[in-house]
Amino acid sequence: MSTAGGPYRRDRQKREDGMLFGQEHVQRYVETDGAQGHDWQGTTVLILTTTGRRSGTPRSTPLIYQRYGDLLLVVASNGGRDDPPQWYLNLLADPAVHVQVKGDRFAARARTAGPEEKPAMWRTMTAVWPAYDDYQRKTAREIPVVVLERV
Repeated sequence: MSTAGGPYRRDRQKREDGMLFGQEHVQRYVETDGAQGHDWQGTTVLILTTTGRRSGTPRSTPLIYQRYGDLLLVVASNGGRDDPPQWYLNLLADPAVHVQVKGDRFAARARTAGPEEKPAMWRTMTAVWPAYDDYQRKTAREIPVVVLERV
């Protein structure tokens, strides 16, 4: 969950209000099987691990998600910035990802929602995080919904 202001602001904000951000969020989530970090600001978070497209290194990111039948959905919003998040670029290069939802860890295949399915999926995500609509208004980039399917 990217926030504006860079890592120093996130660290300061975490100390002030007890919320988790960035790699601390990932660490606490993984260590506690999601007991800390799954429930976040009235919604739910998973850990998505992609493979760095240049480094080949695993990269883990906490992301708001929703179930959609047997699928999981996340949004590549990057807070409405014009550039997509790095994790999205990574999964475009290699759609084989790993997902953790609470204590459930599994391999998945990631894909961008197609034009026929995206509107309903977008509504599912904005129902739990209305700011996605604000993010879309901030950028000319079409913000993708990413579909995660267990393999």
